[in-house]
Amino acid sequence: MSIHHASNILLTGSSRGIGAAARKALESRGATVIGHATSATDPATIAVDFSEPSAPQMLWEEALERAGGVIDVLVNNAGLFRATPLDSSDIEWLDGWEETLRINLTAAAQLSRLAVRHWQARGVHSDFKGGRIVHVASRAGYRGDSPQHWHYAAAKGGMLAMHKTIARGYAAQRIVSFAITPGFTDTAMAGDYLASRGGPDLLRDIPLGRVAEPEEIAKIIEFCALDAPESMTGAVIDANGASYVR
Repeated sequence: MSIHHASNILLTGSSRGIGAAARKALESRGATVIGHATSATDPATIAVDFSEPSAPQMLWEEALERAGGVIDVLVNNAGLFRATPLDSSDIEWLDGWEETLRINLTAAAQLSRLAVRHWQARGVHSDFKGGRIVHVASRAGYRGDSPQHWHYAAAKGGMLAMHKTIARGYAAQRIVSFAITPGFTDTAMAGDYLASRGGPDLLRDIPLGRVAEPEEIAKIIEFCALDAPESMTGAVIDANGASYVR
């Protein structure tokens, strides 16, 4: 039995990998999922590019309209994982840093702010059941990443700090926040990186002996979005095969 009777969920980055698996898992529970992708042919998915500063607000407004004015859960899952070598040109390095932070952190912050304000406005009504944010961060937010991914690790560390701030700031208003920190996951986004880092050699760093499957991370997203007790707000759930324990 679901603790949280959520129905309308905005899920960013829903077209592939963890996002696609999460959409399937949430819809199987009867939730209405409004998906997002940078580009989309599926009419059920809203296409906006988070490298544009105005995109998160455009997405929120369109999602709210499709949801009949009520969104219960925001899942910040969209991400960019692109190497920026240290010896890139100065402008290439800075561009890579700023694009990665905008897509992985700033866009999630913009959406989280809009969600919190939406729930604060709804909170005056006696039938308000609370709002939830689920942030898909990364193991990198704790242990760092490769020398080509300073920006990715920094963005995910920032997401975790933002998550904890939201949890502490709004729990009294029944607005709760959860974060998930996957290690390597078998998705298109990580595939090239896995190959570049030696493939099988990389697995030696993972006691479980394999990377996570998108469906495993999706199961945790489903739990946080629909079932996790409110007292869990502020929690960070690791899912990395014991490659980083804290």
